Amino acid sequence: MTVSGFTFNAFSENTYLLHDATGQCVVVDPGCYERAEQQALQEFIADNKLEVVLLLNTHCHIDHVFGNQFIIDTYKVPFLIHEADLATLRAVPTYAPSYGFPRYAPAEPTGFLTPDKPVRFGETELEVRFAPGHAPGHVVFYHAPTKTVIGGDVLFQGSIGRTDLPGGDYATLISSIKTQLLTLPDDVTVYSGHGPATTIGAERRSNPFLN
Repeated sequence: MTVSGFTFNAFSENTYLLHDATGQCVVVDPGCYERAEQQALQEFIADNKLEVVLLLNTHCHIDHVFGNQFIIDTYKVPFLIHEADLATLRAVPTYAPSYGFPRYAPAEPTGFLTPDKPVRFGETELEVRFAPGHAPGHVVFYHAPTKTVIGGDVLFQGSIGRTDLPGGDYATLISSIKTQLLTLPDDVTVYSGHGPATTIGAERRSNPFLN
């Protein structure tokens, strides 16, 4: 599996395309709001001859969902989140204009992610791990063969997700990190929702919130 990343919107959010040798592709957390951002994502997909088959959200804060409806309209794909984050998603239209995003287009999921049901596309299988604390329905996606985690806003290089937003809880987040991420091997790469990628080992050794 290959991970291709893009940094979009005023929140510097990381959007990821996951694709494999079959050419099938999953979009995770599309933060593309401006037309130029949408075009950059679309052009990469076309230039690399990728077939988008699924849209996933790790969680549903505004910066991670701007492009949901664009992806659905453009590629006609299923859209999955964890059911516990449905209220988070549905709240976005109530505050998007006050944040300066009046053109936000709401999207409704077509199904729900659960830890007992892997996500499959092409030749790839992703393990779904439930990791609340930053958001009540936050999940991370683990691909064991490439030792890759798509981690959303749970764990960052030298930091962790904020817990002062609705549905956030610090103790829950720390528990999620310890049980869902720190149980993975040290050489697993974590692709976070903001900032650079890191590894489980680096954060185990030096993250000030985990020591």
